Amino acid sequence: MSNSVHYIHALTGFGRAIRLLALTFVLVLAGLGAVALAADEAHAGEAGHGAHAEHKHHGLSPDAPRIQVGPFSVTNSMIVTWIVAIGVIGFAQYATRSIKDVPDGAQNFWEWLVESLHNFLESIIGPDLVKKTFWFFATLFIFILFTNWAGLIPGVGTIGWGIPNAQGGLDHISRPLFRGVNADLNMTLAMAVIFFVCWVVWALQANGPGGFVMHIFGPKGKTEGFMKVMMIAVFIVVGFLEIVSIMFRPVSLSFRLYGNVFAGESMLESMAALVPSLGWLIPVPFYFMELLVGIVQALVFMLLTAVFTLLICQHEEGRH
Repeated sequence: MSNSVHYIHALTGFGRAIRLLALTFVLVLAGLGAVALAADEAHAGEAGHGAHAEHKHHGLSPDAPRIQVGPFSVTNSMIVTWIVAIGVIGFAQYATRSIKDVPDGAQNFWEWLVESLHNFLESIIGPDLVKKTFWFFATLFIFILFTNWAGLIPGVGTIGWGIPNAQGGLDHISRPLFRGVNADLNMTLAMAVIFFVCWVVWALQANGPGGFVMHIFGPKGKTEGFMKVMMIAVFIVVGFLEIVSIMFRPVSLSFRLYGNVFAGESMLESMAALVPSLGWLIPVPFYFMELLVGIVQALVFMLLTAVFTLLICQHEEGRH
């Protein structure tokens, strides 16, 4: 494989980066989960008036149910987050436990993945910026991809507590043990917030405080005299619109990923409920589509965050 030594070093750093980011995800999710706890308890109180409240909703709930894990109460999506994070970290550690000059097996897979992502991002944001941000964007893509695919594993959303029927079975799983990670808005919002913090840091490093302000409010192009004054006034107004756009980006990023994953899981659940006796067979064709959607949504999230970073970090002479 070309540039083998370079990517072996990148792979070793990548393993450390993915452990750090996975820990950051858990910490941010814990904070956001605490904020959402009051809303979850309010919904639980409304649903606690009787079994009739549970019968009202027979699809995937927008709210991730909370599961008691020892002394802690966490959402079922958080449990899957931990499982996927531990699995990816463990696989990365296994692949990099003994680096070889000629990779094979798991190391070859990780090196191919890292090299492909590196070359792809370098062609979009340039070699200088990719050196600083590659660890984040590559980890983001891999984490979203594996969490999207983990939500398609049989048992996710179909094992848990529900409404019993006369035969002793369950008509509907109202509180599943596992839930697709990105079908929980807390998770997608946590990733968007982490990116926003990194974006601000990278923007300040590339431009400095004064350059950051000028990048947003400063006039573009070369003008003189009265036109220069007019352009300054225009770009000040445009700068305020840009700030609104920047503040809205975490919202759009989180809802785009959440909406696509939530819709996909709701569709699979609806397909399985059409014919209960063939509930395992009807959704099979849609699983292949959701596998593709998982890749596309991970790629879209990574590309949008990379382009947002490029737009703030590039300099005037590079904008043409």
